[in-house]
Amino acid sequence: MTNFKVTVTLDTLCPWCYVGHKQLQLAEQLWKHTHPHSDDTFLVRYQSIQLQPIGPKGPASSVSKEQFFAERFGKERSETIHEYIKNVGKAVGIDFKFGGRTGNSWDSHRLIHLAKKYGEEVEGKVLDGVFAAHFEQERDITQYSTLERIAIEAGIPVDDFRKAIIDSDIGGLEVDQATNQSRLNGVASVPDYVIQDRYQLRGANDVGGFIRVFERVKAEEAT
Repeated sequence: MTNFKVTVTLDTLCPWCYVGHKQLQLAEQLWKHTHPHSDDTFLVRYQSIQLQPIGPKGPASSVSKEQFFAERFGKERSETIHEYIKNVGKAVGIDFKFGGRTGNSWDSHRLIHLAKKYGEEVEGKVLDGVFAAHFEQERDITQYSTLERIAIEAGIPVDDFRKAIIDSDIGGLEVDQATNQSRLNGVASVPDYVIQDRYQLRGANDVGGFIRVFERVKAEEAT
């Protein structure tokens, strides 16, 4: 039996992090399907990084996505980029939409930090919820109401959410420290994956990229 450990560094505003998240899930499913008697396990941990904080922290930080992308890339280039991302997303079951608003991802990272307290399953559900809200449902993840709904649906008690996210800055120091540590570790782009603390994959790898590393780990254990 192999205990696969995967550390994922990501930003909740990065579409490629959502694609990579889905690819990793598909790779895990494929591995279990092709190794039904192995009893292998997967422990996935998420490391926060804010590559480009947008505006001030908190619910007042958001701007329209259309405005943000037009200012950053220009209207024509934005449309080309979005079309490409949509096509990539379809292949892994993501229905990318680019309406709604975007803003500082700090509070969404604090929510992911809070979710760690409740275990890997809840943490994964929160990340799924944040990604889906921002990229598919055109909901504003800088708003506490959006994050509260995600937290409740993932299994976090509403009182715990409000105390940590609305009434305090719990998790903020950890998010900032994680961002700084990731930069010190040389993470300049995301998603970034480290498997078994030694094999690094960068970017939204396809399923095959993960499977090849899993096979290498398995082969090393057999020697």
